[in-house]
Amino acid sequence: MFIVFFNNKVRTKINWEIMNKIKFLGTAGARFVVMKQLRASGGMWLTLDETNLLVDPGPGSLVKCLSSKPKLNPMDLDGIVLTHRHIDHSNDINIMIEAMTNGGFKKKGIVFAPSDALDGDPVIFKYIRSHVDTIDVLKEKGSYTLGNISFSTPVKHLHGVETYGLNICGKKHMISVITDTEYFENLESYYTGDILIINVVLAKERQGVQHLSLKDAEKIISVNKPRLSILTHFGMTVIKMKPWEIAEKLSEKLGVKVVAARDGMEIDIDQK
Repeated sequence: MFIVFFNNKVRTKINWEIMNKIKFLGTAGARFVVMKQLRASGGMWLTLDETNLLVDPGPGSLVKCLSSKPKLNPMDLDGIVLTHRHIDHSNDINIMIEAMTNGGFKKKGIVFAPSDALDGDPVIFKYIRSHVDTIDVLKEKGSYTLGNISFSTPVKHLHGVETYGLNICGKKHMISVITDTEYFENLESYYTGDILIINVVLAKERQGVQHLSLKDAEKIISVNKPRLSILTHFGMTVIKMKPWEIAEKLSEKLGVKVVAARDGMEIDIDQK
């Protein structure tokens, strides 16, 4: 059984560093939920095998790190990854690089991003790139290493900009992250982690809107049957339907554990 902690004040910084955790700094998806901050949009902090990775630092990421209970110190980060350049995923990338590197005075870390986040109309400022050890460009079927973990970007998503999901591998866990995309045939076959995180913006599929719907998420979970599925990155229509109730119904229907992420939620992924 998984144990989910909400703003747990008992956990110490030492415990956070040595345990395998997922911390949701925000669960907002789509521009209107982000603009109104109906949910926070800070991205996701993952600690796996003593390696700290920040995924998609959207608006407010730094604030959410520093106000987290327990506090998350950006200087503890080993790397940052952008699944794509849209503002709800990348807005705080530059300030998070500054914070990770102590204002550039401690050169460290790796930043991973698609090429269009770096070229043409870049979201990562050129002057700040020298703060980090390396900038790795994400590509389809790419493989990458950060500290004690590795991850891959198995397939290019159908989205308005260059976009990749993640399969993050540690010693005991594989965490699959299906970020923004329109559903395409066999999407689920690329993300077979024992923990599956799915961005679900739409309550129902909408023509021309390249995001996953609840029906898409149900199909993916029913085929893959991970030991834990986490729904996040909610649009307005999903929020109105109460995501926690949706997750509970999916758990009962599919016979697998499904959780709706909440802002500030921590999941200890070692607990069964």
